[in-house]
Amino acid sequence: MDNTKNTNKYIVLMIIAMLFWGFAWTAGKVAAEHSNAQVAAFWRYAISFISIIPVIWFMKTPLTTDRAGLMYMVIAGVLTSLFNYLFFAGLSHGDAGYGGTMVTSLAPIITYLLSILFLGTTVSMRQIGALSIGIFGALILLRVPFEGFAFLSVDSAYFLGCAVVWALVTVVSQKAAARAHLMFYTLVVFGITTFINMLFALPHRPFDFGAYDAVFWWTILFIGVIPGTFSTALYFVSAGKVGAHRTGVFMFIVPVGAILSSWVVYGETLAISTLIGCLMAFVAVMLFNMKKTVKG
Repeated sequence: MDNTKNTNKYIVLMIIAMLFWGFAWTAGKVAAEHSNAQVAAFWRYAISFISIIPVIWFMKTPLTTDRAGLMYMVIAGVLTSLFNYLFFAGLSHGDAGYGGTMVTSLAPIITYLLSILFLGTTVSMRQIGALSIGIFGALILLRVPFEGFAFLSVDSAYFLGCAVVWALVTVVSQKAAARAHLMFYTLVVFGITTFINMLFALPHRPFDFGAYDAVFWWTILFIGVIPGTFSTALYFVSAGKVGAHRTGVFMFIVPVGAILSSWVVYGETLAISTLIGCLMAFVAVMLFNMKKTVKG
């Protein structure tokens, strides 16, 4: 009974973390409108890097890894800095609700394909069927049956890039997980991402605080601290209690937060094709991660 209550508590925490990650898409669009992609990308992770340090100290996270672990952290940091730029650049052109739904739905499907192709992950016939559903859902999300290759337009191409880069980050994270505590891994990745994004932000005067209005600063502070540090910590703490096989399913709460917040702030509406594609990706993740029951 106590274990059930404990698990339920972490499920609630996981849902909260996912919703805040969804809210970050709409907040990111607000920040991008009041600055530019380079400056917003830099300050998002600069704030997350600074604010995660007390969390690392409070959790007494071991700050150890080996050479291979450090290499994975550097690769993940470079990729995350690219994702970070694509995130804000995409939101400068496209809808927050569509971006949050598209990236969250496509990333796990792409991750599975990369794991099979490059990590030698073996799959069952059920998982092949799940991937087929996911790929078809991805095509619907990209509106290929209705608009052909229009998804390569500026409104969608950035989000597609986000999904591909985040899938690569996920694969690298899987390799690093056995070599470092995930919170320490996150700290180093945040630091590397901050430094790289700063280099590209410098021509845009990121330290000229008067050049950007209060809306930008309050919004970027929210993204950096709440979805950035708070939700990341909740995610890692809860994932260990809820079970790794369930975490992929929880990621599909992110579009709910993105869609709701973008509707409230921008009046964005959800296209039927986006909903269908998201649901098909959700079904694919459920089937892919479903544990085979053993008959006694």
